[in-house]
Amino acid sequence: MIRRRLLVAVPVLAATSMGMFALGAASPIDPAQQYAGAAAFTTSEENLAQLRANWGVDDPVPVQYARWVGNLLRGDLGWSTSRHEPVTSVLAARAGWTLLLVGLALALVLVASVLLGTLAAYRRGGVFDRALRSVAYAVQSMPVFWIGLAAIAVFALTLGWLPAGGLTDITATGTDPADVARHLVLPVTVLAISQAPWFVLFVRDAVAESLRDDHVLAARARGLPGRTVLFGHALRTALLPFLTLVGTHLPELVGGAVLVETVFSLPGLGAVTVQAALGADFPLLAATTLATTVVVLAANLATDLGYAAADPRVRLDD
Repeated sequence: MIRRRLLVAVPVLAATSMGMFALGAASPIDPAQQYAGAAAFTTSEENLAQLRANWGVDDPVPVQYARWVGNLLRGDLGWSTSRHEPVTSVLAARAGWTLLLVGLALALVLVASVLLGTLAAYRRGGVFDRALRSVAYAVQSMPVFWIGLAAIAVFALTLGWLPAGGLTDITATGTDPADVARHLVLPVTVLAISQAPWFVLFVRDAVAESLRDDHVLAARARGLPGRTVLFGHALRTALLPFLTLVGTHLPELVGGAVLVETVFSLPGLGAVTVQAALGADFPLLAATTLATTVVVLAANLATDLGYAAADPRVRLDD
C-alpha cells in the first residue's frame, strides 16, 4: 500500500509544481523589478536585464522547470527574492512553528469534537444538542480571520488576558517555552474553533447512527451502564469513518493556519507564504506549496494505515 501511495504521490507532486510554474509564467509581475523595489525606478534596464539573466527568468518555462527539478533533487530549492536568503533556510526556520500550530489545533479539535459530538448524540433532540448544532452552523459561516480578529479584540484588547500576537513578548531576549505557550493560546484556539464544526457535526451524526446498531442495542439489553454503551460500543464504531474525515480535512486546516499566522503575526510558513505571494517570490511559493502537498499526502497515508489498524476487516490491498 505504501509503495502504491508513493507511486501516486510522484505525479501529484509533479502536477502541483508544474501548476505553480504555469501560474508564475502567466503573472505580469517582473521578478527583477520586484526584487529591486523602489530602486527599480532608477536602476538601468541593463542592470535589470542582468538580474533576469542571472536568475534565468527569461528562459522558456520548461527550461526553468527542468532546472528547478534538477536543483530540487540536489537539495537546492532556490533563492527567496522576498526574504533575501535560501529557500531551504526559510523552510527550516519556520516549518516547525507551523507544524506545532497545526498539531496543537488538530489535537484540540479531535478531543473537543469527540466529547461534544458524543454528548449531543446521546441527548439527541435535547437543549444541548440543539444549542451545539446552532453554534456549529454559526461558526461554520465565519471566516477564520474574522474569528481571529474578534478574539484579539475581546481577549487581548478589551480584557487583556492574552497577547494579541507574536511568539514572545517584545522585551524577551530568548524563546521561553512558557511565554511561547501563552502566545499560542489564542492562535491555537481560533484555528481549532474554525475547524471544529465539521468534526463536531460528523461525530454527532455518526454516534447517533451507531446508537441504533444491533450490537449497541444488545449491549443496552444486557443491562450495561449507559456510559459503557456510549463510549465503549457506539463511539468506537463511529470513530472509524472519523479517521477518514481527519485525513481529508487536513488541507483546509493547513489553509486556515496560513490565515491565523498572518493575523497573529506568527513566524510560521503562513506569513512568509503571504509575503512571497505579494512579492512574486515564485521559488518560495513553489517550495511552500510542494511542502504542503507532501504533508497532506503523508497525512492521507497515515489515515489509511490508521483505519486499517483500527478495523482488521479492512484490507490494505483493496
